[in-house]
Formats: sequence, C-alpha cells, structure tokens
Amino acid sequence: MLRIAALLMSLAAAPALAHQPVLISGQDYPAGAPYEIEEPEISKAIFAELPGRPHYYRIDSPAPFRFYAGITVPKIDGCPLAATFSLDVLDADFRPILTADGETFDWWPWYEEYGKKWYWVGPEIGADFKADREFEAGTYYIRVYNEKNSGQYVLAVGDIESFPIGVIARTIFTMPVINREFWDEATCAAAQQ
Repeated sequence: MLRIAALLMSLAAAPALAHQPVLISGQDYPAGAPYEIEEPEISKAIFAELPGRPHYYRIDSPAPFRFYAGITVPKIDGCPLAATFSLDVLDADFRPILTADGETFDWWPWYEEYGKKWYWVGPEIGADFKADREFEAGTYYIRVYNEKNSGQYVLAVGDIESFPIGVIARTIFTMPVINREFWDEATCAAAQQ
C-alpha cells in the first residue's frame, strides 16, 4: 500500500516529460499489422525491440490532433550507444511525410527524473519533447527502423500527461519488467564483445 501511495505522490509531482509506459518488447508489428496508438496526443513511452524488420505504428484520428514523436534509447553506465534509430511519419498510403534521421543525429545523454533512468535522446518530430505541429484528421503511420533493424528503443508519442487509475495500476507492474529488460548490464557487455 505504501508503494502505491508513493507512486501516486510521485505521479502528482511528475515533470512535464512523464509518459505512460507501454511494453511491447518481443512483438512484431509489420506494416500490415501495426501497433495501434490510441489517443495520439496523450503521452506514451513505448518500449520495444526491433525483430529484424521495422516496426509500424498506426494513428487513426477522427479529428485534427497535435503531433509529437521522438526516439530514445536506454543508457547504461559504461556502455556506449549501441544502436541508433530513425523514424518516418507516413500517410495512409505509406508515403513519407516527415523523417527524423537517427543516423546523422547527435544523440545526447539525458536523465529522466520521473523514472530515475538515463537515456540517449535521439531525433524527434516536435521540439523539446513537445508537439509543434497539428495533423489533419486521418490515418498516419510511424515507422521505426535502423540499418540492421535490431536493438531496443523507446518511442515517445504525444505530449499531454494523463495517468488515470488503470494506467497507474499497470505502471506499478510494468516498470519493474521494463527496468529489468531495458537496463540490463549483461546486454551492454554482450554488445561490447
């Protein structure tokens, strides 16, 4: 009970950069069966790992919406940045609208206060972790990829904080798994060999 109370208090005091954590690691989301992003303005941090192919995310909005998307990678002490990632925003016919190129981007370290974790911050479509544009109603896709289509990443979408009780309850159980899978020092040691 104390753990829940502590989490509720920390969420109430969370900075503007807090995202709902979503774990989809180990899943394959090809163009024909993308991960559905509901409520695209609500901030989410989607923890995933590429399975040898790009991941696709779908947004289907009946109304105009403010758009934000950015890529980060968990940063483990003493471990260099092992993989960079890029993202494309595509229209309903999978034609590119915007690209955030992670290959040429100068990734930088950042400490996220709410989760108490370090990240490598990559490219974003937005500015300073916030939306800076509005999209018309319709269907859009986000494609996340890199040269080998492998590695762990975090796709941040939306910039409006929302932590209803169901999300808080899920977070209590999801965060230990995310921390164990994405900040595993053994992964770092294997990448350096």
